[in-house]
Amino acid sequence: MKKTKCMAALLAAALVPAMIFAGGNKDSSGTAAKKGEGAGEIYFLNFKPEIADVYDAIAKEYQAETGVKVNVMTAASGTYEQTLKSEIAKSNPPTIFQINGPVGYQNWKDYCADLKGTEFYSHLMDKSLAVTSGDGVYGVPYVVEGYGIIYNNAIMKKYFALPNKAVSISSADEIRDFKTLKAVVEDMTKNKAVLGISGVFASTSLLKGEDWRWQTHLLNMPMYYEWKDAAPDTSTILTGLAAKEVTFKYGDNYKNIFDLYINNSITPKALLGSKSVDDSMAEFAMGKVAMVQNGNWAWSQISGVKGNVVNADDIKFMPIYIGAQGEEKEGLCIGTENYFCINSKASEAKQKASADFLNWLYTSQKGKDFVTNKLGFIAPFDSFSDSERPADPLAKEITRWMGKKGVTSVAWSFAAFPSQDYKDAVGGALLEYAQGQKSWNDVKNIVVDDWKTEKAKLSQ
Repeated sequence: MKKTKCMAALLAAALVPAMIFAGGNKDSSGTAAKKGEGAGEIYFLNFKPEIADVYDAIAKEYQAETGVKVNVMTAASGTYEQTLKSEIAKSNPPTIFQINGPVGYQNWKDYCADLKGTEFYSHLMDKSLAVTSGDGVYGVPYVVEGYGIIYNNAIMKKYFALPNKAVSISSADEIRDFKTLKAVVEDMTKNKAVLGISGVFASTSLLKGEDWRWQTHLLNMPMYYEWKDAAPDTSTILTGLAAKEVTFKYGDNYKNIFDLYINNSITPKALLGSKSVDDSMAEFAMGKVAMVQNGNWAWSQISGVKGNVVNADDIKFMPIYIGAQGEEKEGLCIGTENYFCINSKASEAKQKASADFLNWLYTSQKGKDFVTNKLGFIAPFDSFSDSERPADPLAKEITRWMGKKGVTSVAWSFAAFPSQDYKDAVGGALLEYAQGQKSWNDVKNIVVDDWKTEKAKLSQ
């Protein structure tokens, strides 16, 4: 994670009339239909060299179908910001470019057109994922990842079929808050012999360098709620970036979920400092445990374990519940550093042509095939049917949770954490707490004091 200086709150950006994106002649699949209509050429600046060839093929297909040329330029690895600064100043600048989220928007807001009126944006399943300012939409995520608590539903079904279970609910889908999760997990621990498991949770990997699931991903939860409370109408990432101090308001909630993990684990607390992420994923794959916190990228770790016994249809996600008010309306932690923007300095014709291209890519059959099968993206849009999405079960779960009505995804607020040193200090404190060498107050002090220290360094 790059070190970033504290950013000011969002300023209102000049709005480009949404009408320039609306309407347009489209065929039945939502593509820009008439060849040669509107701008004859657009310019897409890509920042992922590893998929440059795919975008070249996409551009060729799009031109063949619509007559509009997509000039694709790919920045060398690690040089995207520098390349964008250079290209945006030219007489023929990129019409489509990418930002990494609210932080990137601060740097490029003068060049970001309002995408609220685009058909492309209208298909976004969870509108809270977009980069917004006021009533405007200035960045639309085009690929997402997510994490939460992965569970083996075959084991959960076995538990819920027990005649003496301590809860009244009958499926994992009914777990919607920490109180219920805790009751289920602790009762499963009491019944682990009957369930054929060695622990409810896989090992909490606290080996140095393997603790990112806790000092980053899990710590995201209390910080998200703290910053959401402080500024409900502002991105939690930007609120965190501007925070010179944190109160750790939800520190006890963080302790609750962390304790639930380590007290109901397959591995004794004193030995967690020797455990890696691979260890915990293997424990899950071998059916020794029912749950593990990780992201959709874990599918390859599960399926790749020799002797894996978990059926793909039984692999499900639930959100990380910590006991915060209203958490039943919060979903998985879903985020990205990949957002499309359209250059507000380009002509109206080129802006519209750029929006038409993005709409084609994410709504037409050919475009969607490229997105899923060539780019390998989990696309956060409702224009994809189940059969058009990645086939792995965790990717399907990400889509299912994004599509739940009345549920908002939890933002990746950890992008605002001040440094790797900060995260490492928290991880070390968690290990010592698990081993009984530190109190929870010691952990709290490190979370709060080290934040202030690291933020001060960034201001120097």
